[in-house]
Amino acid sequence: MGMKRKEYEAALEPMTLELVSMARWVKAAGARVVVLFEGRDTAGKGGAITAVRDALNPRQCRTVALPKPTEAEAGQWYFQRYIAHLPTAGEIVLFDRSWYNRAGVEKVMGYASEAEVAAFLKAAPLFEKLLVEDGILLFKYWLAADQERQEERLRERLDDPLKRWKLSPIDLAARDKYDDYTSAREAMIKATHTAHAPWTIVDFNDQRRGRLTLVRDLLGRIPDTHAEPELIDFPALGRKPAKEKYKALKPIADWTAD
Repeated sequence: MGMKRKEYEAALEPMTLELVSMARWVKAAGARVVVLFEGRDTAGKGGAITAVRDALNPRQCRTVALPKPTEAEAGQWYFQRYIAHLPTAGEIVLFDRSWYNRAGVEKVMGYASEAEVAAFLKAAPLFEKLLVEDGILLFKYWLAADQERQEERLRERLDDPLKRWKLSPIDLAARDKYDDYTSAREAMIKATHTAHAPWTIVDFNDQRRGRLTLVRDLLGRIPDTHAEPELIDFPALGRKPAKEKYKALKPIADWTAD
């Protein structure tokens, strides 16, 4: 049985305060944080990212969800377009899918050759070692959900007009390739689970519990999240607050009556 919303929100609230404190520390320390969110379609990447980002300053915490490469990008070094989105000092970047597209959807759907995938699996640990050695705090999460849950969530997207935009032709084609994605994931993790950039697999069959687990793990792995809040001088206004002056718009019903 899935976790109830009220229970989830009550458990998330203190973690959200810790996330705000963590972001304050990142800014004060000039740290650079990169978090990768990977998983099958419908695993819950968007909800997990929202749980991390929702209370943070969007100018400090950015989400990166890159579209299909352009013709120019397709001719670049594979990692090149991702490098442009890495954080500067004091920033947090959350990748909604990342360079690991090459070892997942590109491999399974035939968008990359076997040689390209093999080259990627060899290069990724080296690329990530450079990032970590330069001081970037890198966290890699795989959100795991079984096929029964995937089918339920795909059906929910199909039936909900507010979520149907999430249902792509690739999502539908991937339904018959569940085992292929499993094999691709195992090969990817085997090749890229390293001491300097390990993978963390989180059970997302219950998405709310999964989000709590992920946020708790992330907070536990940040070196230090304590930074005193900035003192803000907020003196009395010195006069009576002014009232807003505006001309009220007509109700829509009145517009149509005209």
